[in-house]
Amino acid sequence: MSYLGEDVKKLGFGLMRLPRLEDETIDLEQVKQMVDMFLAKGFTYFDTAWAYPGSEDAIRQALVERHPRDKFTLATKMAAWINCKTREDAIAQFETSLKRTGAGYIDFELLHNLGNARTEFFDRFNLWDFVAEKKREGLIKHWGFSFHSTPQELDEILTKHPDAEFVQLQINWADWENPAIQSRGCYEVARKHGKPIVIMEPIKGGTLVNLPESVAAVFKKANPDASLASWAVRFAASLDGVITVLSGMSTLDQMRDNVSYMEDFKRLDDTEQATVEEARKVLATIPIIPCSFCQYCASKCPQNIGIPGSFTAYNILTLYNDKKFADGQYKWLVEMHGKEYASKCIKCGQCLMSCPQHIKIPAELVKVAKAFGR
Repeated sequence: MSYLGEDVKKLGFGLMRLPRLEDETIDLEQVKQMVDMFLAKGFTYFDTAWAYPGSEDAIRQALVERHPRDKFTLATKMAAWINCKTREDAIAQFETSLKRTGAGYIDFELLHNLGNARTEFFDRFNLWDFVAEKKREGLIKHWGFSFHSTPQELDEILTKHPDAEFVQLQINWADWENPAIQSRGCYEVARKHGKPIVIMEPIKGGTLVNLPESVAAVFKKANPDASLASWAVRFAASLDGVITVLSGMSTLDQMRDNVSYMEDFKRLDDTEQATVEEARKVLATIPIIPCSFCQYCASKCPQNIGIPGSFTAYNILTLYNDKKFADGQYKWLVEMHGKEYASKCIKCGQCLMSCPQHIKIPAELVKVAKAFGR
């Protein structure tokens, strides 16, 4: 298996959204069936993380203890920004992952979710040298990092750490030109640095299978038999320099669908690429808050409200009508970035003069607070 080239089957099993029983424990028997089907179709890349509840234990039982170690590759991640006060705390995550997975070594170790204030933890604890050391010891085969931030910051990190072997990015057709995600910009930076890419969120947390009717109709007209998920995964997998595309599968049916079109993967042809572009244009016609994520307003806000993040989450709710996913994005883009929620707005108006889009920000924040209850 060569994962730093392009000669492999480009579907990875993302283990973040494993099926669960009524008591919310992971449905281990269904996971075993999914693992077996995945391997039987010739796929080998499994992606978990220290921070995914129950995931590493489940994959030990469903995969590591049931299949030869040389028949699969396993990726996991260290999240130094979660409850880590010392370098030892962060290193303990790696040691825990080795124990939980029982894999003996990690094929792809990632520094988890770099970007913004989170990057500083990996620098402070010098985890770059740690993963390089573990690679020399044979406990890691390849190391890189996952990333959620701007192309500019990605360029800075890759310039500072040229030894990183790969990078994991959020890329999907809907976010390709999205100013809040900047999928295309980040992809182009990774390519400039010659880094192979692992793609996450190709289906945007499942939202791209719950498209507005006008957008879904574009795909159904082009190919009535193709699932909406297949368009999303194939778009991502068609990009040059991609190691694999992670799909966070939660059911056997999702697994069956994904392997059906990825087993003998074909890149999107010119006609199909035009279909995706048409869908993107139709999506852009749906009225949303026209925020460009420039952050000018947030820098003026005396309440420290995460205004662009609030608008992004509200737009997700508007476009995809997925309250659970939008609520998770709201928490991530606001609370997890150290900001306050929309309900904290005091309508002082200091944000208004700084917005190049001339958005009526206080009025829109009222809508956001009402939609999310905070």
